[in-house]
Amino acid sequence: MAEIKKYKPTSPGRRFMTVSTFDEITTDKPNKSLTVGLKKNGGRNNRGRLTVRHQGGGSKRKYRIIDFRRKKSEIPAKVSSIEYDPNRSARIALLKYYDGEKAYILCPEKLKVGDIIISGKEADIKVGNTKFLKDIPTGTLIHNIELNPGQGGKLVRSAGVVAQLMAKEGKYAHIRLPSGEVRLINLECKASIGQIGNLAHGNLSIGKAGKSRWLGIRPTVRGVAMNPIDHPMGGGEGKSSGGRHPCSPTGVLSKGYRTRKKNKLSDKYIVKRRTKK
Repeated sequence: MAEIKKYKPTSPGRRFMTVSTFDEITTDKPNKSLTVGLKKNGGRNNRGRLTVRHQGGGSKRKYRIIDFRRKKSEIPAKVSSIEYDPNRSARIALLKYYDGEKAYILCPEKLKVGDIIISGKEADIKVGNTKFLKDIPTGTLIHNIELNPGQGGKLVRSAGVVAQLMAKEGKYAHIRLPSGEVRLINLECKASIGQIGNLAHGNLSIGKAGKSRWLGIRPTVRGVAMNPIDHPMGGGEGKSSGGRHPCSPTGVLSKGYRTRKKNKLSDKYIVKRRTKK
């Protein structure tokens, strides 16, 4: 399990900064055949318009191709290394299958180099293995859960998160997600056994503004500090408080305003919501 390292307060930025010790990492170079170049867009769409604010800059990084589908069924694989992935909060594990193929997967807690894992119907209930929900006993802790059969894992993929298989009813399994929501998911969908590793990630403190810039996060300026031409809440004599409900630069309300579109196809699969309506 990763631990947190604190620095001596040699400067204001160092005083509260904490980082992971990276004790579980076994190599600092990714497998070249499983990486591709990652192009930055600075929050702009294909027309050059800024659609997501506060993005830009950041360290150069390569994308690691992750096997979310665990497509090689019934072929054992040995964990070759556990690596850092700059594109996600979780660690990743490099698998070497017995037929020679290599693949990256999300690294669950307690998975170690040298462990043998497998995906498929014959797999045991063991950390790192992947099975269909219909073959997993109720009460099991799972991650990397598919929403549709064969689609690849979409849910529960961040550092330290875990879901639980609560019950099976008809064609569906009742899954309790990390948010507390209970959702119906087809029993033909796959899920991996165990909890995602790097549990300490949620306790890290960035410590200084510069570290946010390394991560590609640009500064956030308050709307009331802008001019009227730049923001609906800008302008006014002195330090004005805005004079209207908080909103985005385009005027979309930002507090209490529901932005989720009504999706009846998705809503019918929610047994218990994470929040009350």
